[in-house]
Amino acid sequence: MNKTKIAVLISGRGSNLKALIEACAQPDFPAEIALVISNKKDAGGLKYAEEAGITYKFIDHKAFPKREAFDMAIHEEVIVSGAQLICLAGFMRIISAEFITLWKNKIINIHPSLLPAFKGVDTHKRALEEGCKYHGCTVHFVVPDVDSGPIIAQSVVEVRDDDTEETLAARVLEKEHEIYPRSLRLVVENKYLVKGHRVETWG
Repeated sequence: MNKTKIAVLISGRGSNLKALIEACAQPDFPAEIALVISNKKDAGGLKYAEEAGITYKFIDHKAFPKREAFDMAIHEEVIVSGAQLICLAGFMRIISAEFITLWKNKIINIHPSLLPAFKGVDTHKRALEEGCKYHGCTVHFVVPDVDSGPIIAQSVVEVRDDDTEETLAARVLEKEHEIYPRSLRLVVENKYLVKGHRVETWG
């Protein structure tokens, strides 16, 4: 089958990248990873790309005078790879509006909360502090307003009385690994309407 080429941007351990690599290795999965880019030279996720024989690049954001210049370097590499869609998987950089415009409705992200609750960082700590009974993760399209794009999918976990940030984060991460590949399939197969508000939910 003809698979849609994607690029994955990472900054850290790469556990969601690993989940995407495993999904893309399945013969019936509609996407393949053409390129992995990290802004951190020592990002653990790069080993997953190397082990899978996937082309990977390190682009140091500190080497560029402006955010837009760094983003354009990424843009050029993605274009060369032939990727048609970009997945953010623990990419710890705010992306410029210019880049998002170039890739409108072609960038998706995984976020560790049930958006629109707890945008930004420290989501598990904030969920516990607020006394939430349920927490989870969200896959969404990327727009200039951080963590505010159309939601593709969400997965829910129950918050336990004895939860710590670490235990809650671990259970949410398991759900991330489940819904990111499912969400990518939805987008590639055009089963999600960008302008709609349909949400696929897995418990």
